Amino acid sequence: MSGLRVIDFDFLLPEELIAQEPPAERGQSRMLAVDRATGELGDSQFTQFPALLRPGDLLVLNDSRVIPARLYARRTLRREKEKPTGRIEVMLTEPEGDNRWHALVRPGRKIAIGEQLVFPAQEGEIVLKAEVLERGKFGDRLLEFAPTEDFFGVLDRIGHVPLPPYIHRDDAAADRERYQTVFSRERGSVAAPTAGLHFTPQILDHIVARGVEIARVTLHVGLGTFAPLRVEHIADVRLHRERYSIATDTAEAVNRARSEGRRIVAVGTTVVRTLESAAKRAGSAPLAAHSGETEIFISPGFDFQVVSALLTNFHLPQSSLLMLVSAFAGREHVLGAYRHAVESRYRFFSYGDCMFLA
Repeated sequence: MSGLRVIDFDFLLPEELIAQEPPAERGQSRMLAVDRATGELGDSQFTQFPALLRPGDLLVLNDSRVIPARLYARRTLRREKEKPTGRIEVMLTEPEGDNRWHALVRPGRKIAIGEQLVFPAQEGEIVLKAEVLERGKFGDRLLEFAPTEDFFGVLDRIGHVPLPPYIHRDDAAADRERYQTVFSRERGSVAAPTAGLHFTPQILDHIVARGVEIARVTLHVGLGTFAPLRVEHIADVRLHRERYSIATDTAEAVNRARSEGRRIVAVGTTVVRTLESAAKRAGSAPLAAHSGETEIFISPGFDFQVVSALLTNFHLPQSSLLMLVSAFAGREHVLGAYRHAVESRYRFFSYGDCMFLA
């Protein structure tokens, strides 16, 4: 598999199939069931997902919560008594210690090291201040914010939902709720773990009633999930870091399921990356509770140690997430499923439909 190229994971996607809005009601998405051994396909609805689970399955969710990471700032001039000027879009991407965040800045060409940025509320009051400490590639900056009593509370007040770049509209009030999973609780993601968006409390209740065990991990999704792969061969792919944590009860639940031969069903590629990173770290030992960072790249030929079934949305062409799904179910099976999804007018990407591979 080492000879595969990024372009080998391309497919034709009509732009009108990219979902710009969530479904009218949460949980009303379509679902494509894929037999990963044979490639056999079955069209269904997500409301039927509980029926595809078996008593004794362990369903693992990512409980990360999206923060309103898109902010609007103004530059300050260095001479005193001059007013702030120039509207700047700042997208927080990853924390770096106390009060420091990596961010994408637009327009970034003139935002130099030492630049002071101020962030006004709608009423005009300055509620955040930051200094540019470092300048990186592709608009990346390291910002240091002036200490504030409740940083995330301020973000809730002035920030905007960081909708993906393929959603061509401004965020709306409804996105504050619909771009979160109903089980989110740990703040830190700047993109939603989208496979979880389909669940409702009622569907989760049906799953538990079937005798399925539920566990949670936390992986904070970064904007790197949307970054194009700027290499030709997948052997040269290097991914962004993402922070994750596994609690003691989850580690114990995974270890029990593995020892008893029960299926471990991952809700989303973020859960796959978390569990398989933890297994790689543990080696032959059982999983242990811990926090860390992962840059794991899963592509065809990967030896899965934990995950035995996967619920996931439809991903971008030539993306690392499509490669992960192809590693799990076979490139030809997955690309065949994607062709069927296009022909059957499934909705794609974050607010789109989903597929269950088992």
